[in-house]
Amino acid sequence: MAKCTFLGLGVMGYPMAGHLGAKGHEVTVYNRTETKAEKWAGEHGGSHAPTPREAASGADFVMACVGNDDDLRSICLGPDGAFAGMSKGAVFVDHTTVSAKVTRELYAAATEHGISFVDAPVSGGQAGAENGVLSIMCGGDQEAYDKAEPIMQAYGRAIKRLGENGAGQLTKMVNQICIAGLVQGLSEGLHFAEKAGLDGRAVVDVISGGAAGSWQMLNRYETMLDDHFEHGFAVDWMRKDLGICLDTADENGASLPVTALVDQFYKDVQKLGGNRWDTSSLIKRLKVMG
Repeated sequence: MAKCTFLGLGVMGYPMAGHLGAKGHEVTVYNRTETKAEKWAGEHGGSHAPTPREAASGADFVMACVGNDDDLRSICLGPDGAFAGMSKGAVFVDHTTVSAKVTRELYAAATEHGISFVDAPVSGGQAGAENGVLSIMCGGDQEAYDKAEPIMQAYGRAIKRLGENGAGQLTKMVNQICIAGLVQGLSEGLHFAEKAGLDGRAVVDVISGGAAGSWQMLNRYETMLDDHFEHGFAVDWMRKDLGICLDTADENGASLPVTALVDQFYKDVQKLGGNRWDTSSLIKRLKVMG
């Protein structure tokens, strides 16, 4: 068993850290709101520390799942950052969805400290984190990945290294691009069925086993029809992710017309007050705005 640290106890990090403890690893946690770290330690029997540096001290592996580029920098760098407390040869695994730019920046900083850095964004949402079945897309040195992969098995079902530093974040961008188009298509299909006087549930029962079927259809169509959008991954976070995709496309020359359009549709959902609704709420925009 390994000595592990987990930085960031949001809807994803809290259960992910719990799975590490349940697998027998020695876990120390840090969270910006310390009361949540205290709560986690009380529930899972681990320990907590007041700064990332103290939490990371002596750890074999330091995992992080925070909000954005700036949040990640703040827990990694500086006198109280994790890098300052990590021992040479330790591995930092970042599960945050951030830009490939900050990933490369922190990889370089980690290398200077004699530690390894694996970018490892996740997919599967809150339910995947709670059930320990996340998909994890990794980039970084092969040796570092090989060390970290058995530890990530505590909360990951599909774990794969896609290439060198940054490849994990780029793959997560592909994931979000695909989801954006799928959810919009499903929203339009269900909206059309409703306007045509069809039973949406019966329609999905027929088409879900064919070429139109998808995870989104099977897992979200009923709640979409019922106007229930409380399934974890929020519109605000999706817009953050799609912004990263669009900025990266500007850099590499990729054409993302549908992604750009769906990003604006999510902006409309925010205007409806749906900042914390889950991403399937695109259908709400069609119902309200037409």
